Amino acid sequence: MNEQIIARHWLAAAAPKAAPVLATSTVLILARIWNANGAEHSTGNAVLMTALSLAAGAAGVFASIGYAGDKVIAGTAFAASGALALTGVAGYSDGLSLPLLLWVLATVAAYGLAARHWRTDRLTTIAHERHTSGRREEHAHIERVEALKAGAQIESARAGAAYAEQLATALITRAALPGFDPQALATAGLPQLSAADTDMEH
Repeated sequence: MNEQIIARHWLAAAAPKAAPVLATSTVLILARIWNANGAEHSTGNAVLMTALSLAAGAAGVFASIGYAGDKVIAGTAFAASGALALTGVAGYSDGLSLPLLLWVLATVAAYGLAARHWRTDRLTTIAHERHTSGRREEHAHIERVEALKAGAQIESARAGAAYAEQLATALITRAALPGFDPQALATAGLPQLSAADTDMEH
């Protein structure tokens, strides 16, 4: 069971790292399939892919400028523009040299952009873990202080109970002594017990 959990964890960690090369490789493969099915030296197809690539790039520019710019939309538009350009070139070219060169460049660029995202995500995760650890330590300190206070109160209560028990034992023992006379204690100037205490003793 532990091996299965480790395997899933390894795949989950490796999948994002392989996403850029899988994406660019998929585009290259589809473009070469398109090339084999009539896109080679097709001017109409080349014009279409060029127009789509430029439109996606323009959308990325518009999405990235201004205060209301959205980085996610801009990044998606630029990625689509690059994918369309790679598809057009790979579909139009008759050899593999230029498509492979563009595939390498696109893969490197994709990993460069992904590395920035991974770094930001890692820093965010580390900051969250540090914050969580600090909160846990603070709560643990508070719990230790409260436990010490509760222990001190319990010990104080135990000491009070023990004192009361010893006092009661002493009173009972004194009352059981032969010749004990509370009136003689009062005559000698010692404080007299209250009526309730006398009743308890007898």
